[in-house]
Amino acid sequence: MTGIPSPTIISASRRTDIPAFYMPWLMHRLREGRVAYPNPFSGQVYEIPVTPEAVHSIVFWSKNFAPFLPHIQEIDGRGYCYVCHFTITGAPRELEPHTPPWQRSVDVFRCLAAHTSPRHVQWRFDPILMTRHMTAQDVAARFRQIAAALAGSTHRCYLSFATLYRKVSGRLAAQGIRAIDPPLAEKKALLADLAGIAAQHDIALYACCQDALIGAGIHKAHCVDGDLLADLFPDRPLAAGPRPTRDECGCVASRDIGAYDTCPLGCVYCYANRDSASPLAAFQSHSPDHVSLHG
Repeated sequence: MTGIPSPTIISASRRTDIPAFYMPWLMHRLREGRVAYPNPFSGQVYEIPVTPEAVHSIVFWSKNFAPFLPHIQEIDGRGYCYVCHFTITGAPRELEPHTPPWQRSVDVFRCLAAHTSPRHVQWRFDPILMTRHMTAQDVAARFRQIAAALAGSTHRCYLSFATLYRKVSGRLAAQGIRAIDPPLAEKKALLADLAGIAAQHDIALYACCQDALIGAGIHKAHCVDGDLLADLFPDRPLAAGPRPTRDECGCVASRDIGAYDTCPLGCVYCYANRDSASPLAAFQSHSPDHVSLHG
């Protein structure tokens, strides 16, 4: 009907780990039906409705969905549609100091897929970070273990090679970790191996924001995938067009309700945190009943 805006896709969130740390806050927002979030560049704050009628679907992103599970029944009962991007890399503690063991995450992943479907829960093996001590063979071995454990619970795996921003490289160097950015040919060779492993478990690989990797079994990622969301939730009208968040991004338009510098996981390669102290302080000081996460 003319004049009635189409429901919005909510991203929760690329900027922080809402399922792991901020579920009480999110549930307050869904019950109240509104949320505010800052533009990370201008600082301008936007407030939008998040009632079931105003939301097409929610795209959740997390490395720990265990705190999300107790809220599934209420989210379902309120009529929200959602998909989950679940990052499981099995990376060593020097890179992911506070991420749950991958075996435990697999158990949670399988619970999510059983509650929804394997199409609703996407595996992220992301980012791939290589160092002198973490070779392509090491990456493939971790991938093989996790892929086998997730067989039957997902059909997609999203991945990319770590972008070595200056702050990320500095953080790695401060811990004595020298990251390596392999030549494109080596990256493609590794992904060809991973694609073969994934295919054994009916999993397709998608390269995120790195189009040079596409081909030979590697598809272009649309992490906020309008076609998938429209297919999964056909009764919800969707009019979201392409809106990339960075170069070579394939996502459609969404509203990200998170905030940078609020994730206490402390992954050394993370681009969303300036340092390790700010996110912990933000988490400890946030108010679950505040309209914005970082207010």
